[in-house]
Amino acid sequence: MKEGIHPKYFDVVARCACGATWKTRSTKPELHLEICSSCHPFYTGRQKIMDTEGRIERFTKKYGAQTSEARKKAAATRKASKKAAGAAARS
Repeated sequence: MKEGIHPKYFDVVARCACGATWKTRSTKPELHLEICSSCHPFYTGRQKIMDTEGRIERFTKKYGAQTSEARKKAAATRKASKKAAGAAARS
């Protein structure tokens, strides 16, 4: 390694806003974090959804909370109704 071009490397204690601490190494002498794996919703399973404009409600109204089986059944029903409508138009 060349002399004088690398930053100093410190042994630090990282502190999260939730109170969790752990030892690590960094080029910064102190690490204060807002969120960590102990309090992040992805890792804890506690999802907080902020929907101030009603986007989630509009999506569920438009598409509904469907499973893949329900979507397949709805597609089959639409296909059958189109087929019946086409047969009725030909008669």
